[in-house]
Amino acid sequence: MTEATQPQITPEMSMEAILEALPSAQRALFQRYHVGGCSSCGFQPTDTLAQVCKDHNILDVNEVITYIQTAEELDQRIQVSPGQVKQWLDSEEDFSFIDVRPPEELSLASISQAEPMDYDDSDKYMQLPKERKIVFTCKSGARSLDVAAYFIGHGFSEVFSMRGGLDGWRAEVDPSLADY
Repeated sequence: MTEATQPQITPEMSMEAILEALPSAQRALFQRYHVGGCSSCGFQPTDTLAQVCKDHNILDVNEVITYIQTAEELDQRIQVSPGQVKQWLDSEEDFSFIDVRPPEELSLASISQAEPMDYDDSDKYMQLPKERKIVFTCKSGARSLDVAAYFIGHGFSEVFSMRGGLDGWRAEVDPSLADY
C-alpha cells in the first residue's frame, strides 16, 4: 500500500478505525512510542488518536500520523525469509530462533532448530543482550511479527519475524513439515 492509497488518518479517528484501516499501526505505535503493547501502555478502541497521544505524553500527533503511515514499511523491514533463516542456521551463526506458538500447536509440527518460547519464564528473554539477533516464528508469521515488534519496543535492535512462519518454512525450506 503506497502512501497515496492509504486511508487518511486524523487525530479525531478512533484507534479502532485506525487499526482496522492499517493493522500494522499497532506494532508501529509500540515500536516507536511504547504504546499499546501491554496493560500499562494500552488504550481503548474508542480512544481517539489525539487522546492516546495526550495520555502517553506524545506532543506531536502529526508525527505519530506520519509514523503510522509508514508502518507497513516497518513491518517489511523486520521480516526475514525462511530461506535466510535457513542460511543463518546452516552457517551456524549465533542467534536465537524462537517459536512463539503455544505447546498444543508445537505438538502438531515444529522446526527442529527453533526453541519453543518458554512462557513460564518469559522474562528471561528480556535479559538477552539488546543487540542479540533474535528471529521469531509462529504458524503464519502474524503472531511472530507482533512479538518482534514487542521486543523492538523494548529496545532490542536485531529482531526479526520469519515471513510466513511455519507455512513459509514448509513452502521454501522443508515441504515434509506437517501442515495443520
